[in-house]
Amino acid sequence: MPAADDALGPVDHIGIAVKDLPAAKRLYAEVLGLTLLYEEEVPTERVRVAAFDGGGLRVELLASTDPEGPIGRFLARRGEGVHHVCYRVADVAAALARLKAQGLRTLDEAPRPGAGGCRVAFVHPHSVGGVLVELSEPPAGGAAHGAPAAKGRP
Repeated sequence: MPAADDALGPVDHIGIAVKDLPAAKRLYAEVLGLTLLYEEEVPTERVRVAAFDGGGLRVELLASTDPEGPIGRFLARRGEGVHHVCYRVADVAAALARLKAQGLRTLDEAPRPGAGGCRVAFVHPHSVGGVLVELSEPPAGGAAHGAPAAKGRP
């Protein structure tokens, strides 16, 4: 049984890779009727993120800012579509260590900066039934983009 620090929390968001961010934003806002929560660039991931309120979890549209970045490579290989599922965690380093100890292959050896000041790490899709899994720890002192603060965090 996982400890509280390393347990996976609720689904935080679903990441969807898109080629044309302005067109995708119009689709999600004007056609699907979702509310845009924020838009930001994450230079470390070479991606521009537009996040929408998906009714309890965010839907993040991910547009590559570099064809050699993770989203650029994903789009070249697979085209547009679901890129990852993200779970909120109280301590991303502890969750990553537990999953690695249980034999899961990870893309990260240690947490890295993510959108909204979160610390994130990724689990390789080959270890999780073909789904890229992101672990996300909200920033200390508060919530990221309206998500509740992680358990044990102020």
